[in-house]
Parts: sequence; structure tokens; C-alpha cells
Amino acid sequence: MQYVHVSNDSCRNGSIIRLLCPSQTAVCIVNGEASLLNTSFTNNHNATETGLSAVGNNWTNYNFWIGLTLAMLSAFLIGGSVMLKKKALLRLANNGQTRAGEGGHGYLKDWLWWSGLLTMGAGEVANFAAYMFAPATVVTPLGALSVLISAVLSSYLLGETLNLLGKLGCVLSILGSTLMVIHAPEEEEVTTLQQMTDKLLDPGFLVFASILLVACLLLIFYFSPRVGQTNILVYIGICSLLGAFTVSSVKGLGIAIRTVFSDPAVVCHPLTWILLASLVSSIVVQVNYLNKSLDTFNTLLVYPIYYVCFTTIVLTTSIILFKEWGTMSGVDVVGTVGGFLVIILGVAMLHLFKDIHVTLEGLASRMCQPLEVRREDKHILIENMESLPPMREDAPRVFIIS
Repeated sequence: MQYVHVSNDSCRNGSIIRLLCPSQTAVCIVNGEASLLNTSFTNNHNATETGLSAVGNNWTNYNFWIGLTLAMLSAFLIGGSVMLKKKALLRLANNGQTRAGEGGHGYLKDWLWWSGLLTMGAGEVANFAAYMFAPATVVTPLGALSVLISAVLSSYLLGETLNLLGKLGCVLSILGSTLMVIHAPEEEEVTTLQQMTDKLLDPGFLVFASILLVACLLLIFYFSPRVGQTNILVYIGICSLLGAFTVSSVKGLGIAIRTVFSDPAVVCHPLTWILLASLVSSIVVQVNYLNKSLDTFNTLLVYPIYYVCFTTIVLTTSIILFKEWGTMSGVDVVGTVGGFLVIILGVAMLHLFKDIHVTLEGLASRMCQPLEVRREDKHILIENMESLPPMREDAPRVFIIS
């Protein structure tokens, strides 16, 4: 009998272990006593590597699919809520009531506006729950789908036009989201608050969190009073940097919620209340500075820049805190980064070019128009004939002017 020693991270309950042998491969699942719960053998005569590796397969991971479904449901609910609230505000304006932008609060008596608010609340709850099951690398970028859904629903239900570039942006957003789901990483499973505490106290994450906190405080107390009204990156930077604390808090609270029924003592755990305080404070500050950004700068610029900065910070946090990219192959890394860049391009096209009137019929008609030849061009040709290089005597001198 041969004993193989592996790291503690590979021996957690539910971990999948693959033992590579010269002739066959054994796949084992670790259970309580580290016993062999399920084993399958496959021939592998060409294998030259003998070792032990922890593997994870998102396609057979029920938690991953639950998180993915919740993230997409959240995008649909949030995108639909924007349309419902906008429809309610337009209806109030058509009835002659004071607009919300002018200080009116008539929308508080409109059931449609409340429907939109409740729908958005349900979407945020679904998004919160999605972080409990799926990696943040998957959940956060899928938030771009809410912008896509809002644009599509508005074009059909509110009569707003979605030009050719906007439709192309929608297609790119869907393509990028699909790429990120296909190449999604397998995060390290954290099932207890003690494991979450160990993650948060990791020296690498402590250094990263300290840098983010110092940068955020500098933006709030130094740069915001001085250049906040002129530099769009100040307010957006504050919101984006706090995204690291928001996501890590959501992950930790998700663990507490899942274990509270089996272990009610987690309610009294100090980390639970620390994470709750961190989540509430970061959300309050984010909403405050996001509203300032929307009130000061063009919305067409705020949303794309905020999406890029926020998602980048969250992805970096997931890499450092949960080691989500530790087991990814080079192809998966390229696919994930490429999918993210495609989503960025799609969101930018959807926002920045929404007011440009571009249609497929218009482009086709412009391409089919004959090239106009001005009479001035003919005179210029005749006047410049003398400057042509000398020609041989036997060469034909033919000039055709139609």
C-alpha cells in the first residue's frame, strides 16, 4: 500500500481528488473520515504523470448552476425594474404632475413605481444570494446583462430607439458573458466562518485591503473636495474600491446564513457582525458617491466607467481572497479576460452611442450611392497635365474626360 500526503485544502469534505496512474485514473471524493465515497476508473495508457491533484468541474457543480441562475434572474429583475420605474415617471409627467427631477414626489403614490422598486429589491436579493453559490468572477460581470435587458425592454415597451450600434453592443455583452461562464474558475470552497476568518487574515489579502482602504480614504478626504466636481474618476473610484469590501462581506454573511440553521452560534460570532457592519457602511458610502457622480457627470460616461472599475476591483479581490484563478488553465484565463473585455466593449457601445441615429438600412443606402464626380475635378486634371513626367514619343497620349 502506498500513502500519498496532500495539503489540508485538498482534504476538505466534498473535495474531489484525482489519482493519476500509468494505466488508469481514479477519482475520489473526500468524506468525513477521508474515506473513498465514490471512485471511477478510466484507462490512460499514454499517461506519464503520477500524482494527486484536486479538481473541480463547474458543469457538475450544483452550487455553480444555482449561483449562475440567481445571477441571471437578478439581471432580469433589475433590468425590468428600471423600465417599470421609468414608465411610472413618464406617466406622471404626462399627467401634468411635477417631475421627480424638479422635486416632485408624486411617484410615491403610483403602484407601478412601487412595483419597480420591489422588483429591484428582489433582484438585489437574488444577486446577494448568487454570491453564496457561484464565484464572484461569474456573478459580478453578469450584472452587465441588466443594462442590456433594460435597453431592450425600453425599446419595445417605451418606444425608445435602439440603434444598430446598441444592438451590436447587446450581442457583444451576451457573447462576453457566455465566454466568462464557459471559462469560469473554480473557487476554493469556504464552508465555515473560521475558514473565512483565515482567508481574511491572510497576509496577502491584508496588504491588498490596506492599500484599498488608504486609497479610498485619500479619495474621500483629499481628492473629493478638491477635484471631485471636475474629475469623473474620483467619485467612481470611491464606489469601485469599496466593492472589494462589499463582495467579501457578502461572501462571509452568506456562509453565516447557510450555517445558522445547523449551528445557531454563528449569530454570536464576532466576524458575523463585523461583516454586517462592513457591508452596510460600504453600501451607504457607495450609494452616496454614485448619486454624486450621476448628478455631476454625464450618465453615458458614468455607467460604463463604473462597471469597468467596479468589476476589475471585484475580480482582483476574488483572485487574492478566494484563489479563484489558482487552478485555471491558460486557455481559461485568456477566455475569462477576453470575455470581460468583450462585455466592456458591449456596454460602452450601448451607452456611448445610444443617441446616434444609425440603422442598417441607412448604412446600406449610403454604400449603394454612386460616387459623385465634380466638374472641378476635370479642370484640375487638365491644368495638371503639363506637370506630368515626359512620355516616350511612341507612347499613345489618350485622355478621356466624360
